[in-house]
Amino acid sequence: MADSPNCDLKSLSPLQLFERVTEQGEKVRALKAGKAPKDEIDAAVRTLLSLKLSYKTTTGQDYQAGLPPRDLLLINNGTAKEEDEDFVDPWTVQTSNAKGVDYDKLIVRFGSSKIDTDLINRIERATGQKPHHFLRRGIFFSHRDMDQILNGYENKKSFYLYTGRGPSSQAMHVGHLIPFLFTKWLQEVFNVPLVIQLTDDEKYLWKDLTTEKAYEYAKENAKDIIACGFDINKTFIFSDLDYLGSSTGFYKNILKVQKHVTFNQVKGIFGFTDSDCIGKISFPAVQAAPSFSSSFPQIFNGKENIQCLVPCAIDQDPYFRMTRDVAPRIGQPKPALLHSVFFPALQGAQTKMSASDPNSVIFLTDTPKQIKTKINKHAFSGGRDTIEEHRKYGGNCDVDVSFMYLTFFLEDDDRLEQLKQAYTSGELLTGELKKVLIETLQPLIAAHQERRKQVTDDMVKQFMTPRKLAFDF
Repeated sequence: MADSPNCDLKSLSPLQLFERVTEQGEKVRALKAGKAPKDEIDAAVRTLLSLKLSYKTTTGQDYQAGLPPRDLLLINNGTAKEEDEDFVDPWTVQTSNAKGVDYDKLIVRFGSSKIDTDLINRIERATGQKPHHFLRRGIFFSHRDMDQILNGYENKKSFYLYTGRGPSSQAMHVGHLIPFLFTKWLQEVFNVPLVIQLTDDEKYLWKDLTTEKAYEYAKENAKDIIACGFDINKTFIFSDLDYLGSSTGFYKNILKVQKHVTFNQVKGIFGFTDSDCIGKISFPAVQAAPSFSSSFPQIFNGKENIQCLVPCAIDQDPYFRMTRDVAPRIGQPKPALLHSVFFPALQGAQTKMSASDPNSVIFLTDTPKQIKTKINKHAFSGGRDTIEEHRKYGGNCDVDVSFMYLTFFLEDDDRLEQLKQAYTSGELLTGELKKVLIETLQPLIAAHQERRKQVTDDMVKQFMTPRKLAFDF
């Protein structure tokens, strides 16, 4: 009996089976690395082989490390399961549901964990601070190993934050602010280092840009990021095009990841095809490498065991599923993650806001008049066709873009609830709700523009210079 896997395997889902195989594989590697007795290693290997057989019987697929069963992937060479109309990959988000992506299904498909009340309360106890409204409202809704981060923090063990931005245009939009606003809060309440990756190399590979233009966009986007209020003594911002040539630690980690991920795996995870350039195929390793503290020896004094926490939108999760699979095999801790929902386009939650369509976007460079015009003209309404019907039946906050945006940017919980009740009852009309959003966004963006004016090229250079931060490791 000791050599056979648990008898309840038939009750496990394909994803649970995949995770059991992955865990057992890590156990076998640990036993071998620790030079455990041969009979103990042999028993663990037999269990691993039995689990792999159960996995193949259940899914019809051979187990591949880092590649969950295909019918559970939303990233699948451009297609999704027929009965599930959501499509999510690192570049595209689409759904036919006016309410947006079904995030509960996404948690199941990606194999992450829901951020529940218990976890939010634990964050509050650990930090002594009221949870950010992004947590309270479920805007950051999913995680990987946040409990592990808190375990370490409560035992005086530090971690660091890593987030990023792909600089595809000179101007960022309000949706781009979400991870940075939340990351800034995390940095302040936990008092930890932060690294921000600008993937100008990625944009060169995917867009019709020169390397010079991609790097220029990186520096311009850095100004918007700095204007969020990050502490220069605790934050390092870097361009891949710039930093890769000066950091052997960063490049070594890229190489290690590249060695442990196959072409078939990246094809399965990211949907690459044989006609994609080899730069795209190798790029995921570049986004993975900042997850390891040895990529920043100037900050962490060469230490390799500092765990990383990555706040990001959930469309970036495929990069870090791959990273978490590789990490134990190269002797690194797995990065933990906090996932946010997508920021919807003005036309509706069927897709995320995209800078390629100016009418779907409110840019951080927009004037008060442009903000007002875009919201009034393009923001999808959950109101009724006539005022009479709206007064009688009320509006639908679940599909109304103005209300969605207010959940992101209106910090007053009581005011938000009042607006929801008033709009749902029909007391508040669509035009009135849009007016509240306009009056919320105009001063927020104007204040950001004022802070950005104070960001000089010299400040950008200081933030982007590799250096020791205000922490001792």
